[in-house]
Amino acid sequence: MRLHSLLALLITLLASAQSPHGLVVSQERLASEVGAEVLREGGTAVDAAVATAFALAVVHPAAGNLGGGGFLLSRMVEGQASFLDFRETAPAAAQPRMWLKDGRYDEQRHHESLASVGVPGTVAGLHEAWKREGHLPWARLLRPAIHLAREGFVLTGNQAASLADQLPAFRHHGPTLAQFSHKGEPLRAGDRLVQRMLARTLERLSRNWSDFYQGETARLIVRDMQANQGLIRAADLRAYRPQLRAALRGTYRGVEVLAAPPPSSGGQVLLQALNILEGYDLRATGVGSPTAIHLTAEALRRAFADRAQHLGDPAFNPAMPLERLLSKAYAAELRATISPDRASVSAPERFTWPRDRPNTTHLSVVDRKGNAVSLTYTLEDSYGLRRIVPGAGFLLNNELGDFNAGPGLTDAQGLIGTVPNLAQPGKRPLSSMCPVILVKDGAVLLVSGSPGGRSIPSTVLNTVVNVVDFDMDARAAVDSPRFHHPWLPDRIQAEADLPVATKAALKAMGHVLKEVKKQGCAQVILVRGGRVEGAADTKRWADSGAVAE
Repeated sequence: MRLHSLLALLITLLASAQSPHGLVVSQERLASEVGAEVLREGGTAVDAAVATAFALAVVHPAAGNLGGGGFLLSRMVEGQASFLDFRETAPAAAQPRMWLKDGRYDEQRHHESLASVGVPGTVAGLHEAWKREGHLPWARLLRPAIHLAREGFVLTGNQAASLADQLPAFRHHGPTLAQFSHKGEPLRAGDRLVQRMLARTLERLSRNWSDFYQGETARLIVRDMQANQGLIRAADLRAYRPQLRAALRGTYRGVEVLAAPPPSSGGQVLLQALNILEGYDLRATGVGSPTAIHLTAEALRRAFADRAQHLGDPAFNPAMPLERLLSKAYAAELRATISPDRASVSAPERFTWPRDRPNTTHLSVVDRKGNAVSLTYTLEDSYGLRRIVPGAGFLLNNELGDFNAGPGLTDAQGLIGTVPNLAQPGKRPLSSMCPVILVKDGAVLLVSGSPGGRSIPSTVLNTVVNVVDFDMDARAAVDSPRFHHPWLPDRIQAEADLPVATKAALKAMGHVLKEVKKQGCAQVILVRGGRVEGAADTKRWADSGAVAE
């Protein structure tokens, strides 16, 4: 059965009946199919997530990765939840003023130099997840990724266009240009992308995962760093450890919400905004109404302000007031400062509210038993630093760009200089990633997540509200227009298909709007009424795939 016929059949299956083996939703259909095959062989949700993630490192190089990091949230059918933090760490040479040059902020060094590369956590994190909750052999989970890298895969129009967009950046580094072009010319839809260096790295990792941190792969990373003014050394790689943390827990209209704790801010922003919104009857305001968007934007504004003031790596910020930030009582205090029909004002110097006043990727998995995984990982920018490790074939992150710019540099344009997230040796930069699992009556209701930088918690919030408040199915929850308010800059970011009348009403309330073509790329699984529905975000990324097995 050819691909288009298979996809048509899968869409029919998803719309009509629960699959006996589970469901995988990711940003690339090929990767989803890899995970689905693992479920078919009796693998767990974690097995499928690990195999899908390694496959994404081959077929979705913009964000799937070996050279980055992320978070994996899992919830077992018996009720236990775990959160694995494999976020990158700053090398020993990092320090709070490292992004300043002659006392002035240097954006290029912060986001585009080898100094911006954090110690990668993806390989260690995926191995730790497998060790804890996997069933199939480790080498089996990497085998499809090795095959896709060694034999290549046929590029879709979307994949080819994405690589072509990066060609000017790739030209600055010969090995990267050679891997992602045809002798310097852009690859086109229908061409086969072969990545033999990456295949050899994956083969080494399939035999011994720790090769990444103290073997040949580690040697290749350090050699590149030493030759090009990078900061990572062998001791930094040897010292890396993923961290098991307690998931944040909250409730929204009687539904339990499991979300990401620091060093991700995604869970804090999501839960705090949901607590504020719980005091409003959003259903009565109407789906996509100006009032619903206004109230949601104001809730996000306040949650993001608290994010900037308080959150960072918990190892360096032990006094973060999370219990207070996530309490229903504090939400009520913030709700009292929101006018029902007038926008508040954000300011860099103020974190109190007078009354009336690209690239990450996500995958979601549910297995036949009802175990669920929500996994988000990233290189920071699209294609990270846009530079592979010579001889190893994987792209490096520029994740230290998530550290704040420098002490006291918060401004109205969105630059943040608050203390909790300044760079320090061994510190994990604050993230916006927001893998989430909702549980109702003891069973998984929703698995959701998205890429999108600082807009990630807003995108996930949109999907949660669409399901819980407006009873949308998975497809409608993913396809509905999205919006985001980051605190600073003081504006609502809204997708272009938000109705004109709605935009006009929001402006009349005092909101400033910035129109964007798309926000995020949500990958959702909804379990309701005995049915499992998967919705891959094909509206915003045509190659996304939901595969039932």
